[in-house]
Amino acid sequence: MNYLSVENIAKSYGERVLFENISFGINEGQKIGFVAKNGTGKTSLLNILSGEDTPDQGEVVFRKDLKVAFLSQEPDLDPNLTIEETIFASDNPILKTIANYEKALLNPEDTETYQTAFDKMDAHNAWDFETRYKQILFKLKLEDLNQKVKTLSGGQKKRLALANALLGQPDLLIMDEPTNHLDLEMIEWLEQLFAKENFTIFMVTHDRYFLERVCNEIIELDQGNLYSYKGNYSYYLDKRDARIENEATETAKAKQLYKQELNWMRRQPKARTTKSKSRIEDFHEIKSRAHQRRNDHEVQLELNMERLGTKVVELHNVSKSYGDKPLFENFDYNFLRGERVGIIGKNGTGKSTFLNMITGSVAPDTGKVVIGETVKFGYYTQKGIKIKEGQKVIDVVREFGDYIPLKKGRQISAQQLLERFLFDRKKQYDYVEKLSGGERKRLYLCTVLIKNPNFLILDEPTNDLDIVTLNVLESFLLDFPGCLVVVSHDRYFMDKIVDHLFVFRGNGVINDFPGNYSDFRAYDDSQPSEKSATEAEKPKTNWKASNDKAKLSYQEQKEYQKLEKEIAKLEKDRESLQNKFATEGWEGEEIDKQSQRLQELIDAIDTKTERWFELSAKLE
Repeated sequence: MNYLSVENIAKSYGERVLFENISFGINEGQKIGFVAKNGTGKTSLLNILSGEDTPDQGEVVFRKDLKVAFLSQEPDLDPNLTIEETIFASDNPILKTIANYEKALLNPEDTETYQTAFDKMDAHNAWDFETRYKQILFKLKLEDLNQKVKTLSGGQKKRLALANALLGQPDLLIMDEPTNHLDLEMIEWLEQLFAKENFTIFMVTHDRYFLERVCNEIIELDQGNLYSYKGNYSYYLDKRDARIENEATETAKAKQLYKQELNWMRRQPKARTTKSKSRIEDFHEIKSRAHQRRNDHEVQLELNMERLGTKVVELHNVSKSYGDKPLFENFDYNFLRGERVGIIGKNGTGKSTFLNMITGSVAPDTGKVVIGETVKFGYYTQKGIKIKEGQKVIDVVREFGDYIPLKKGRQISAQQLLERFLFDRKKQYDYVEKLSGGERKRLYLCTVLIKNPNFLILDEPTNDLDIVTLNVLESFLLDFPGCLVVVSHDRYFMDKIVDHLFVFRGNGVINDFPGNYSDFRAYDDSQPSEKSATEAEKPKTNWKASNDKAKLSYQEQKEYQKLEKEIAKLEKDRESLQNKFATEGWEGEEIDKQSQRLQELIDAIDTKTERWFELSAKLE
């Protein structure tokens, strides 16, 4: 069943054309991910589909009585309502029935009103729905139903808007970055919800695992053209690469034909026959195809990083609490050169406070933080760039100088640097407040890297960045020789970038886990779900610490140290081999041979990691 049809719509802002002649449909049961670069109109398209904006031309045709819910990046909620009042303010008749029933419970002496409300609960099958709405609010950590909207954080407002959208039981759910402000546990719960229930979805998200596990179709806006891929994110990547390769081949053929036809055109006399006029028309079409170019400029990142000394950042017995809530207690850690740490944990467990303590903007309650003399921090925060009224993009970079130093004594102008971050000369003179959310994040990333840090801290760097920019950022970070600390809910990003994790468990507990996010989830899921009070009170462990190794025998200590190095080497070999599958062009027998080798590496990693955990348990 067709829910809506988009027919030849276009949208511009002044001279800036976002898109034109866009057409597609959304049918019942489709879960569509919309992919495009920042600044090409993703949010504008969502606003048009949701009815919050109108196209300059064309139209969007909705099925009669279609119920649409729109989750925007900045939800519009009544600040004077409570969480519960916000939920019940929707036009869902079941929610109104539940609200009347709960109101009747407050006055048990009015038996007639109570009985009427009770009967309506039965008539609407509202009992199960009441359980569902409370479960959704619980999963999204919105448990204080009497809290006013105006007291909520930005993340809580986004989660409340998501709960509202889910509970409204819409025919079509339109979402703009639904995983922003959700912790990893919430994201995985939402994935499972969408997988098992028959939602019809159209969404924009940078979360590639979410696209992979939720969507059954990807629509891409590329170079002004729309392409549809009937599959998940992996299928889209495969078919997109094939399409681009085919387009390059067709363009090359057109160029050859264009040369031949150009010679013919030059030889022709002025008098044209009907036949030659037809060929001339064909020539102009061939010329157009031959001169097609992909505008696939990528962000180019380059640093003039100073070498780190032997002392980087040392945390000595640090603790931090807010009121009676401990964030971390007696935590010791020495960062090493080239270390790549990911930080995960539920919202409110102290991740951002930890980063602020490392950089010195927050002092620990006890203990001390020692910073090496050669350390130069680059700190990408969730707050993003500070927008000054009337400031243009070029002005932001010129605050750091007209010329920026690069490697090997070279330098680059502010204009050239911005071009490397995909801001063309025209865009450089746009006002910062007119940039899209993703463009602002890209500009902010530029201002962080322009300082040439050798200790880079990234707090949710992937929010609002398009997938193209994310891929470039990942490639840059893989080659970054300094220290790297990342807080992110982007599991794909974490899997690719970090070597080990600080897991913020809450109640002051931080675990140091030797692996990426997927490794951690596999391990954590294999553990008993119910932990004893004694286990919960165990102090945090550090897989690199040596001061507790006396609890192992001499031979076990040697094995323990050896395993750490072996696991790291095997993981590096695994990643190298996986990359070769994409670059070597192997066929048949060689693929089988290398697949067997890859499985052997994975099995060896699993075996050695399991033994590592056995020895590690003796240290606790």
